[in-house]
Amino acid sequence: MSDSEDKDAASRPGPASVEDGLVSAVVNLVNTGPVLLGAYTVAELTAVDAIVDFLETRPSNEVLAEAVRSLAARQLLVAGSDGEHVQVRGDLGIAVAFQQRARKVLDARATGTEPGEPWRILLLPQPEQICLMVRIDALGVHEIGLYKVEDALDFLAEWVPEGPVADDRPGVDADAVLASAERSVLITSTQYTTEGSAETAGASTDLVLARYDGRLHVFTRNPDNRADLVPPRHEVSDVHDTLADLLT
Repeated sequence: MSDSEDKDAASRPGPASVEDGLVSAVVNLVNTGPVLLGAYTVAELTAVDAIVDFLETRPSNEVLAEAVRSLAARQLLVAGSDGEHVQVRGDLGIAVAFQQRARKVLDARATGTEPGEPWRILLLPQPEQICLMVRIDALGVHEIGLYKVEDALDFLAEWVPEGPVADDRPGVDADAVLASAERSVLITSTQYTTEGSAETAGASTDLVLARYDGRLHVFTRNPDNRADLVPPRHEVSDVHDTLADLLT
């Protein structure tokens, strides 16, 4: 390992520590309404090793250094007592702790979104029937909050394309539908395990929703060739229930 890698490892946040009673207190609070945990840039989340395994790009070292300074100035990032790790504090620390408790992520990415709405949403369910939701806008701002699972599903169901479900037959040209769609969403449900702050992805399921000519078209991966999209084997009559099945 190089000297720079040694330094990087020494400054990397470890698993988020959760104070006794914090989880139950936060869960009780979420049951009274959403708990908003702030908005952060991808660089700030990368600096504390939060949700980075679900993102495609890593900011440059210069941008990361600026993010660390910003978090430290807001006292969200402080030196650990062992001198080898840093501690994530405040609402960001709660977000990191609940992310590390999750074992599944529902990742929804949309095309055809309007200004001011997210283009991507992550849902990370918790055992207590609450959910960590991350909404990502076109500027890369990640708005994080904790919600009851049902409230998070309601939000997602309203955000995805709507309309009467089309009666697609096998052999329909999914690429042509997507190319002409007014709005479409790729939803990926992935099981994962964690070791420390690192996530390892396991089995995943994809669902595609596309609104075209006033109707909602639904596709899944072809089990014989995952590069192809095909109508699902089972009829989809309620999008909300289908999303709930993917989440749980």
